Amino acid sequence: MPTTSPDDPWSAVADDWGRYWGDFARPAWEPLLRTAGIGPGTRVLDVGCGTGELLEHLQELGARPSGVDPAPRMVELARARAVGVDVRPGDFERLPFDDGAFDALLAVNAFQFAEDQADALAEAGRVLAPGGVVGLAGWAERARNDLDAINSALAAADDDEPPEDGPLRLEGGLAEVLRGAGWEVLDGGVVPVPWTARNDTDLVRGILFGEDASTVADLAPVVVEAAASFRTPDGSYRLMNAFRWAVARRPEL
Repeated sequence: MPTTSPDDPWSAVADDWGRYWGDFARPAWEPLLRTAGIGPGTRVLDVGCGTGELLEHLQELGARPSGVDPAPRMVELARARAVGVDVRPGDFERLPFDDGAFDALLAVNAFQFAEDQADALAEAGRVLAPGGVVGLAGWAERARNDLDAINSALAAADDDEPPEDGPLRLEGGLAEVLRGAGWEVLDGGVVPVPWTARNDTDLVRGILFGEDASTVADLAPVVVEAAASFRTPDGSYRLMNAFRWAVARRPEL
């Protein structure tokens, strides 16, 4: 894990996150936006907007996006990328927007970080207009992700066990939490999400972003060795992964 301030764990790594992972989840955007009916004029809130890649994409589609992220540096970078978009600091459970302000709310690789998922969905319902929809996407189970080979090797190097799959990663997990909160699930699925690195340097920096220089030096050989089977003839790397997604309609309040 990145060695950052416990009060703001993401700002210190925001620049590297944007460089190596900012648009990583792009393949999951299409089914979310299609199922949610997002197009020109749609008022969309991107929760956990990170460095703003999805916000920029929504702008290009003609939607009316806004963003929120708990990390000040992420907010700063998102504002710089998606110029003119209203991006505010805030948490999923305390969204700094008015009731009924949006037609759709998206949370890509973000919902799992909510401290209280029930409160997060209640907030999503509050800021959505009647008939509004929420779209969630996040990592599928480890067995579907080539990155697990590297994560397992790093855990072993630290004499630790790889983390177990949380319920949201499993088939039906997103739909179950949505239905449990009273939402009408419209559709969901799993989508392949590749991650690429141009060379050994980018591979190591992308995997170990946020670590100090000595830790990177110690663990770089572990990362390169674990990724050997994903190395392509030109020296780059391509690791296939998967995200699960689900879209649901706001419950009647």
